[in-house]
Amino acid sequence: MTNTDLQQVIKPASDRFLGKVYLVGAGPGDSGLMTLKGKALLETCDVVLYDALVSDEILAMINPIAEKIHAGKRRGNHSLLQEETTKLLIEKAQEHSIVVRLKGGDPFIFGRGGEELADLRTAGIAVEVVPGITSGIAAPAYAGIPLTHRDFSSSVIFVTGHESAGKYRPQINWTAIAQAAETIVVYMGLHNLGEIVPKVIAAGLPETTPVALIRQGTRADQSELIGCLGNIVELVQESNFTPPAIAVIGNIVNFRNCV
Repeated sequence: MTNTDLQQVIKPASDRFLGKVYLVGAGPGDSGLMTLKGKALLETCDVVLYDALVSDEILAMINPIAEKIHAGKRRGNHSLLQEETTKLLIEKAQEHSIVVRLKGGDPFIFGRGGEELADLRTAGIAVEVVPGITSGIAAPAYAGIPLTHRDFSSSVIFVTGHESAGKYRPQINWTAIAQAAETIVVYMGLHNLGEIVPKVIAAGLPETTPVALIRQGTRADQSELIGCLGNIVELVQESNFTPPAIAVIGNIVNFRNCV
């Protein structure tokens, strides 16, 4: 948000009650992965703005008298624009003591938590971050894929496959990424997989490099699609494999066959 936008939602100093906003990571889906601190905040909060990927089991933890606002974002279907979400957080913090912004995974890992933190602090709102387990770590673990292993992978990179709209230029250097680590974890990359795969192959990764796609990570309906760079795009099309999903690229995927 611009400073002008922020000023429009900030009440005069003499007429302000300022609560605190907690940016809480809900984890990737399994309610057992919710942190104790996050759960305690949900049980005592006044207002919750929650994302689309937060599971029903975690939403059930929310204080029954708290105001619940869906602020989720799916590709092509945003309940609230980012600016509207930030505006609401500021307004609610001027009315209530405990406001929770409940975000899937971890607030700061491809979750726009940094943007919200900056805008809230600019508005003079107290903010605390409660980290959550990110899907890029948890989903492969639930699929039996360790991201590092002495015999398979000593380095891992996390990267988004869906850069924000309106950037003046793409900033992901897929050539550098392909050459920098033995394991690549791509968030939100399923839609752009047909563009990503040729770039990492052109950077030198063999078409035989294993790929695991994991959807609905850590949930009861988690599923995996295993292939290689040479055929994974075709497999996605044939199986109608749909988001939300992450991709794990690298020989570590073969660990599934060793145990």
